[in-house]
Amino acid sequence: MQQYRILVVDDEEDLCEILQFNLEQAGYIADTAFSAEEVIEKKLYDYDLFLLDIMMGEISGFKLATHLKKIEQCANKPIIFLTAKDTETDKLRGFSVGADDYISKPYSINEVMARVKAVLNRTSRSTSTIENEPNKPLKDEIIEFEDLKLNLTQKNLFINDQEIILTKREFELLRFFLKYRNVVLSREQLAEEIWKEESFIQGRTIDVNITRLRKKIKPYDKNLITRQGYGYIFS
Repeated sequence: MQQYRILVVDDEEDLCEILQFNLEQAGYIADTAFSAEEVIEKKLYDYDLFLLDIMMGEISGFKLATHLKKIEQCANKPIIFLTAKDTETDKLRGFSVGADDYISKPYSINEVMARVKAVLNRTSRSTSTIENEPNKPLKDEIIEFEDLKLNLTQKNLFINDQEIILTKREFELLRFFLKYRNVVLSREQLAEEIWKEESFIQGRTIDVNITRLRKKIKPYDKNLITRQGYGYIFS
């Protein structure tokens, strides 16, 4: 039976030790780190799951998660955020940088153990399916809205069965809007999700890309609404 290795990252040493003890009691191998800077020095590909706090020194949990997703051996490793930042905006940002779950402080140890088990079970099944059946075609993942179909597997868009050609930025913007339908997304959230590799992005760039996207997705351009002072919403 596989023994999973988990890395707990939190600047509260007492919490790290409590989590480490309980994880080891549950049969996992658990290591701890008290800052993102410390994590970067580790052999991260050895771990099967990362439990990250968000508010940590100069490098936040969000930035650490983004760093992990850029490492080829860690890109598909699950991440669970354990944090006191529990607003809807914080959670959306957490999921946008690749989190598999988000647990708000204060939390019960039993809840953490249950969610760790659930995430590992889910991600290990997904990985084993791909490894054991490499030649079996994967089912396309499609987001649908009325007659609009966005194929996340083949990276294309069809409206009324007609293919619409999108740039990568336009595709990712539409994917993000459809994933969080009826949620107002700020320019900061869009920049973090779509332009994450760029250190500085102007709001005007985002507006121009959304204008181009609107022109391509008619008649659904009317569903992509500007909320003055807040951002955009696909409703």
